[in-house]
Amino acid sequence: MSVSEGLDIGMFVVACVVLLAGYPVAFTLSGTAVAFALLGWALHVFDPTFLSALPQRIFGIMTNPVLISVPLFVFMGVMLERSKVAELLLETMGRLFGRIPGGLGISVTLVGALLAASTGIVGATVVTMGLLSLPTMLRWGYDPKLASGSIAAAGTLGQIIPPSLVLVVLGDVLANAYQIAQTSQGNFAPETVSVSDLFAGALIPGLVLAGLYIVWQVIVAIVNPKASPPAPAGLGKVTLREVAGALIPPVALVLCVLGSILFGIATPTEAASVGAAGTLLLGAQRRAPHLARWFVATWISLALLLAMASSIDMRLGRSDTTAVEHVAIVVAALLSLGLASGLLLAIRVNFREDVLTPVVRTTTEITTMVFTIVVGATFFSLVFRGLGGEAMVARHLEALPGGSAQAIIVVMVAMFLLGFFVDYLEIAYIVVPIAAPVLLKMPMPDGSAMSPVWLGVLMSVNLQTSFMHPPFGAALFFLRGVAPPEVKTSHIYLGAIPFVVIQILMLWVLWEWPSLATWLPRLLYASQ
Repeated sequence: MSVSEGLDIGMFVVACVVLLAGYPVAFTLSGTAVAFALLGWALHVFDPTFLSALPQRIFGIMTNPVLISVPLFVFMGVMLERSKVAELLLETMGRLFGRIPGGLGISVTLVGALLAASTGIVGATVVTMGLLSLPTMLRWGYDPKLASGSIAAAGTLGQIIPPSLVLVVLGDVLANAYQIAQTSQGNFAPETVSVSDLFAGALIPGLVLAGLYIVWQVIVAIVNPKASPPAPAGLGKVTLREVAGALIPPVALVLCVLGSILFGIATPTEAASVGAAGTLLLGAQRRAPHLARWFVATWISLALLLAMASSIDMRLGRSDTTAVEHVAIVVAALLSLGLASGLLLAIRVNFREDVLTPVVRTTTEITTMVFTIVVGATFFSLVFRGLGGEAMVARHLEALPGGSAQAIIVVMVAMFLLGFFVDYLEIAYIVVPIAAPVLLKMPMPDGSAMSPVWLGVLMSVNLQTSFMHPPFGAALFFLRGVAPPEVKTSHIYLGAIPFVVIQILMLWVLWEWPSLATWLPRLLYASQ
């Protein structure tokens, strides 16, 4: 082993040790990078001029149009948490399914999937469902392990069901990796891979994973009825109007955000702004029901604008505008005025009710944390490459005897193990840029050309496990913070293990049936 290879391996080992000691992630990565850059320079295996690329990379991160969607999606998730949509959903679904064995656990999974499609924020979903559902499940006689595992697993669906921060980050990283891989093979005009492709590819696997969670709930209810009993007598019936009132607002939000992305009406960043506006309306509508008709009119204006944008060319300054397009532009301008008026009213209501200020503060804190970690991870990966780590990884992956199948398995296992120690952002910005260009040049296990969408979905499901597996899964810590005293940490850890196994099973399902991830993007965008 050469000196530079030893330093590359040492970087990962030192970073993991320092993280386990409790130091902040971003500063750990940056500090480790500085230390090994100086050590490599002293040993004459690192060129310090390599670091001159760092300012340009940081500037690229801050001006990346895809990453602009991060604060918008974060705002959307935090605002939705404060709008009490999750509370109403859990209560209504619990009453709807509670009379059957395992019904409350099934309700938690369904609500988790719906909130995932609305927000994509794991922490907010786990905390909200932990506060609202865990006491009820324990009061009904649920096994604490099953109850805590169900809530933690349902909360992590926000990392695979779009829109999701993991998918946004992976989409950006994989787009660069795919360009590098194609260019190195002589294709200087490759097809691009976008976040929209990854959103479309992850939708069906995410829903299948939620279905597997429900299947497990049903199996437990059959095999061990005492672990997930039905609701006690006296639970009130739920009416169709109550179900519609609980479901329609989040479903409308999903249709506006995810639908506009999948059908090409808006980019992820534009759709995130639509989602942020939608959550403002939901929050205001919950707190000022006497103004509901104004907010409904605003929702209608938003829906009509999206529908018109998808079917009519309303670009200004064109010389060939038809009469129909002229009328559409005027109507769109009036709808925009109505939308702006409704949003100003919603902002006023949320600010008056002391909701908007804490939401903006929390959004700022989370966004700052995300971008600080991204900058630290970029610094770390730059030094790693300067020490020859990228070439070392490529050389070892290409030399594996099992070809592309074994190379993918090695990378997946490495990501899974790193999930015990580091966050998904560090893995996405350190491991993926190094390994993905090598993997994307290899064929898929079935011999066809490697699909970046399939690889991205496979990685996102793998990264989802980093939120779940003990002892450092973030979802487990979130749940521990809000769990009642009678729920022990061992209950949370043991309850999470079956769902981690289900996530690993989902990786095998994707391996055997890649079309689960590639069919919808191919149908919508004719992409792989």
